[in-house]
Amino acid sequence: MTLNNNLLTTRQQFRIVGWIFLFITVLEIANLFSGRALSQFGNIPRYIPGLMGIVSGPFIHASLAHYLSNIVPLCVLSLLMLQYGTRRFVFVSLFCLVLTGLLVWLFARSANHLGISGLVYSYFAFLLFAGLLSGRLKLFAISLIVGVFYGGLIFGVFPTRGFVSWESHLFGFISGLIAARLWTHD
Repeated sequence: MTLNNNLLTTRQQFRIVGWIFLFITVLEIANLFSGRALSQFGNIPRYIPGLMGIVSGPFIHASLAHYLSNIVPLCVLSLLMLQYGTRRFVFVSLFCLVLTGLLVWLFARSANHLGISGLVYSYFAFLLFAGLLSGRLKLFAISLIVGVFYGGLIFGVFPTRGFVSWESHLFGFISGLIAARLWTHD
């Protein structure tokens, strides 16, 4: 499938990232003031009603600290993803959200998996490898920048703390690698 490069101006890219920030922030505020009532819509593996969490779980966070740890990397990596064009950004985002959520639902431990970190890890993997595969200097430079500033994320794919969905990180990373392999040369 060919994904045409329709690049936006820098101002338009910042506007898109601003809308992403606003959407997730509004959900966080609603969840905070509702006593975390939205957390029930997380991704709960192998639980049929939990299937809805494949779509809703990434946008809900378990705590304010959880939200804060995800929002900055999400915005930075989203801005870098937009360097590949808006269609590729949208397509890779949707592909990675669904694939990561589905893999978590199928294979993760029984828990309520919340947060956008799966998509953050997808973007991390995509940006790291797509730039290397692209043969384009600008995209290669983005790969290097992501590797230097976000390389430590790789340790998040290992089970280190019981309350962290390392499975979302791992499956997000894998989804990003698949997306990079499939859609780098379009």
